[in-house]
Amino acid sequence: MNQLAQLDHAHVWHPFTQMRDWLKREPIVITSGQGAILRDVQGREYLDANSSIWTNLHGHQHPRINRAITRQLKKIAHSSALGLANEPASLLAARLIEVANLRSRRREKADSTSSASSRRRLRKVFFSDDGSTAMEVALKLAYEFTRRTRGPKTKPRFLSLTGAYHGDTVGAVSLGHIDLFHKAYGGLLFPTDKVMAPYCYRCPYNRARPERADAREYRKCNWECVGKVEQRFRAQKKRGNPYAAFVFEPLMQGAAGMIPQPPGWLRRVTDIARDQGALLIADEVMTGFGRTNAKCKMQNAKLPLFACHQESVQPDFLCLAKGLTGGYLPMAATLTTKRVFDVFLGRYDEFKTFFHGHSFTGNQLGAAAALTSLELLQSKESIRSRAKLQRTLTEELKSLWSLPNVGDIRQVGLVVGVELVRDWQTRTPFALGERAGIRVCEAMTRRGVLTRPIGNVIVLMPPYCTTAKQVRRMVAVLAEAIAENFRPGT
Repeated sequence: MNQLAQLDHAHVWHPFTQMRDWLKREPIVITSGQGAILRDVQGREYLDANSSIWTNLHGHQHPRINRAITRQLKKIAHSSALGLANEPASLLAARLIEVANLRSRRREKADSTSSASSRRRLRKVFFSDDGSTAMEVALKLAYEFTRRTRGPKTKPRFLSLTGAYHGDTVGAVSLGHIDLFHKAYGGLLFPTDKVMAPYCYRCPYNRARPERADAREYRKCNWECVGKVEQRFRAQKKRGNPYAAFVFEPLMQGAAGMIPQPPGWLRRVTDIARDQGALLIADEVMTGFGRTNAKCKMQNAKLPLFACHQESVQPDFLCLAKGLTGGYLPMAATLTTKRVFDVFLGRYDEFKTFFHGHSFTGNQLGAAAALTSLELLQSKESIRSRAKLQRTLTEELKSLWSLPNVGDIRQVGLVVGVELVRDWQTRTPFALGERAGIRVCEAMTRRGVLTRPIGNVIVLMPPYCTTAKQVRRMVAVLAEAIAENFRPGT
């Protein structure tokens, strides 16, 4: 076994990993990368089919981001944000505010005449370290905002979706509803409520028989999932304590199993939440920075970088991480409104301060990388390449419908979830103990393509620099791995 692999086995505890299984085999030790390719200590090459756990946008070793970090290193790597400001973080905050508000002319006109729309404009940025901390910040701000505006005796309550995952800090876990991840920590958590997510493929209200297409395209229902959300809000209001906030991943729930929302669902349920006085917390840790859209369908608007804007939803809190720095450095941001910010203003001795912080908040290296990443995202070249990548991915995925163990193929922009089933005609799932997703990903690894499953769902989320040839290889390897592991009808 390679010496580095031995050191890993001896000392490293890996996340979301059964370490007994891990210690049975020699791990892949990554030593370098270029574009969509990773290389290990043995010199073997792999396609990075999940963007290094959904973070890497532009590819590894991107020359412009490399140069931006190098330039910043010649100035300073980090200084405290506690009592000090710095150049790249200030510039980044301004740029994030610029791209994080709806840009359509119709919306801009409404903002100029509507005080409500103006109050929803995102104006302030709180930097932190990762997706969990970005959500923790939003949670704490929403909690205290509600207490200060509704009265100190208020007990703010939050609503999120079935299958929700919003991070691993205690507050973020409290917002989640995946028993496999969260049940063990129940004694540490505060209670939150959950409501039905629009999982069209397995929705009990979807009367359509299985077809060889994305279930959203042939569903037969009466938007019962929206009705359930409305019922939840009304029931909570009758209790005399309306929800403080509605928390959601827009367009696609990631760790839930890449569950996509049918067009119109997000706008419908957020309108309900608004009508009931709830704040909107949009978790765009995975969906942000162009990941869910490669072409713009909104007239008179620039290509939106955030999923919620694709349905003209402007949240009160926008939580960002993962792709913020292009996948280079750990950095996160929670954007919110002046209305929220002002509630924390007061005399020093009133102690209205937001007592929360991180040592590396607004660090210069991360901010420098993020500024360059935003420039790349908004370049014509990047927009064209993302559109081409999405078209190629859509076309290649069609070949998977011929496999009887492929039940649903869910694509939103450049995010794909392929759900494996025992039989597509019955939608019968594999038991988690059968490790169907893991076995397929292991077979893909042997063929030089790296990704991780979510249960029985195989994720494809390529970097934006991925070539058409590389996309074809990713999908072809996935097909080969499925065929290797399952006989027809098993």
